[in-house]
Amino acid sequence: MSNDDILLVIFLRGGCDGLNLVGPSADPIYKTERRPETRVERDGDHPGIVLPNTLADVDFRFHFKAQPLKDLYDAKHLAIVHACGLTNGTRSHFEATDYMERGTPENKNTPTGWLTRLASGERLAGLTPVISTSNSLPTSLLSCGSAVAVPNAKKMALQGDGHYKALRESLLKTRYKGSSPVAVSGVRTLQVLDIFANRLPKDAHGKLMDYTPSANANYPGDGYAGELTNSLKTLAQLIKMDVGVRLATADYGGWDTHVGQGGRFPNLVDGLSRAIAAFWIDMRSYQDRLTIVVMSEFGRRLKGNDSGGTDHGHGNVMLVLGGHVRGGNMYGRWPGLANDQLDNQVDLAVTTDYRNVLGEIAMKRFNHPHMNAIFPGLSPEPVGIIT
Repeated sequence: MSNDDILLVIFLRGGCDGLNLVGPSADPIYKTERRPETRVERDGDHPGIVLPNTLADVDFRFHFKAQPLKDLYDAKHLAIVHACGLTNGTRSHFEATDYMERGTPENKNTPTGWLTRLASGERLAGLTPVISTSNSLPTSLLSCGSAVAVPNAKKMALQGDGHYKALRESLLKTRYKGSSPVAVSGVRTLQVLDIFANRLPKDAHGKLMDYTPSANANYPGDGYAGELTNSLKTLAQLIKMDVGVRLATADYGGWDTHVGQGGRFPNLVDGLSRAIAAFWIDMRSYQDRLTIVVMSEFGRRLKGNDSGGTDHGHGNVMLVLGGHVRGGNMYGRWPGLANDQLDNQVDLAVTTDYRNVLGEIAMKRFNHPHMNAIFPGLSPEPVGIIT
């Protein structure tokens, strides 16, 4: 088994409301501008979960459904970066996601994603070193020749019956000869299918079996959590198959809460919290090598709207979990919520460029020598979150 580090980036698509995930519960402006169902409360039926070691002596609390994340925080595995995000002020989902995943907030024509550039600086010797657990590759893996989309490992394994063997031999003899990009890619694809078929567990009759997590790893299988649970189970299985996974991405959508946030948001937080906690337990033997980043394209506006939700905002929360994370603490600089402290007088301001968080992981855990090679034009500022 390799001892190389593994990075997982979980993207909360839709614009997660960081002020409702980790909220300044006692701030009078926060309490005035938001309805109870879109803020973290200090008391009542569902009080927020107190976070020690917070920023600027503010009473930050986790959403009441985030207890599994709080447990990881207390164990000093999980850290929080607040008022963090994209320096470009766009409120467009498409533009913000594109800028973030390319890693170049001022250039939408960058031909590669930031994870692609990280991968290019690594010696990725494994069969599947870069994995997307979605049906396609995200922009962060744009132009990454070593990336493979594997939404379900079991479905990737073609059984070695006579038809498949004949097709495989025919392709190798006719279409995948030589050293052209098509031939190289085709041969590699067949190698991946072969190794999946060989390494996935089978029953006594040779039938592929479903993945069985490690003991005490209780993945949520209900409601909102299904998408993320399936992604994390797939990734856990691939890592344990020892196919060389180093970089991975997973998506968890549904965070565009313009309407009825109080009904949907708790379920999303519950799914996120329980799925990550289960994956961390499942990866017990790999925790020292593992870093997990949770991010979203932007946060939500400070002031709630008339539909019981929140609209597109700016500053947000990033979560970082791992064996070499200085957890149990919050990082960044809290700008405050007064009118003159807000971005354009409406949004939480960004005081920590999200690229500094990702760049610190790249430099300290992947020994990448130059942050500017991954994030061109960035003026690095230390966050202090990674050992």
